[in-house]
Amino acid sequence: MTEEIRKEVQRRVEEIADSLLKDEGLELVDLEYRREGRRWVLRLFIDKEGGVTVEDCATVSRELADILDAKDAIPEAYVLEVSSPGLNRRVRKRRDFFRFAGRKVEVRLAALQDGRRKIVGTILGVEGEAVVVAAPEATYTIALENIARATLVYES
Repeated sequence: MTEEIRKEVQRRVEEIADSLLKDEGLELVDLEYRREGRRWVLRLFIDKEGGVTVEDCATVSRELADILDAKDAIPEAYVLEVSSPGLNRRVRKRRDFFRFAGRKVEVRLAALQDGRRKIVGTILGVEGEAVVVAAPEATYTIALENIARATLVYES
């Protein structure tokens, strides 16, 4: 499977999952579709206010599997996994950065910024299409399009 086809499958599944989750009062935090060993794995991370339950994950798994099979949305045999995002959850969308303002985040950059590839600091907020992060050494304004991956950092 080419990278282009994999991304198209991911986009299609995200569309279907977003619709289903909205009906259930849930949100899609992250979605992965990748080869692991000899099998393809479709992994969804879902959340809701107050956290998700095992029953939420089971319900979404059953309903999503039925819809994906009916629409023949995935060309290969795959394993479906649905779970909560956990403490070190991924931050993907603009609204996530608003929601988690004040929390510590690790941001991996797609392109160097100020000679750095990774910034760890506190989310101060969002300005237009950029996230403001206060790190110990400086405050950075990072374009959303330059964020390859951002993850909340759990501090005990």
